[in-house]
Amino acid sequence: MRAMLWVVGIVAGALILLGLLLEAVRWLVIIGVIALLAVIVFAFVKGRQAVQHRHSARR
Repeated sequence: MRAMLWVVGIVAGALILLGLLLEAVRWLVIIGVIALLAVIVFAFVKGRQAVQHRHSARR
């Protein structure tokens, strides 16, 4: 009986840790996607500024 309680406790602890890990991974993926979008927008804005600056410098 005591061994079964240990097994149930260990399995429960492992499931809790797995749930926390999956939750953390999900949030890391969300943060990574947001950061990737921010980098793409930043690169697009900087590229447009460079093109406009180069275009106005020729005049």
